[in-house]
Amino acid sequence: MFVCNVKFNKNACFKWILGFFAIICICLAIVAGFKIFKGYNRETFENLECLPNTDIAIIRDEDYTNILKMVNDNIDTYIGQKICFTGYVYRVSDIKEDEFILARDMIISDSPKQSLVVGFLSKCKDATKFENNAWVRIVGTIEKGEYSRRSSNY
Repeated sequence: MFVCNVKFNKNACFKWILGFFAIICICLAIVAGFKIFKGYNRETFENLECLPNTDIAIIRDEDYTNILKMVNDNIDTYIGQKICFTGYVYRVSDIKEDEFILARDMIISDSPKQSLVVGFLSKCKDATKFENNAWVRIVGTIEKGEYSRRSSNY
């Protein structure tokens, strides 16, 4: 008959288990760090504190009015930022031929349903090729400019 004697050391077993869990936690932290810093997708704006300062910021439909407000409130922060966004071409009588407003409708009241046209004043040499109310997607750079209505018939 063969008999094997095994001595069980609680302290050593506990240290092995603790070490194993520590290695797993370190691996999870590395993976999470990699996903946070390397896997960041500029198309998602989970935090609307500000637009990113590099590359092209893509404005999603659901973020349009929030980002428009942020840029309007802090224009100096965003000068030079490249953005990509979609809207419809809207023109008023007092803008130049090479300008249009890339607009969206912002609902301000549900009863009766009222909306307001909001958007970015856009300038490009081919602006006359865009028909009024046509939906377009453009890429541009934010610049600071002046616009004042010449007429109050709006």
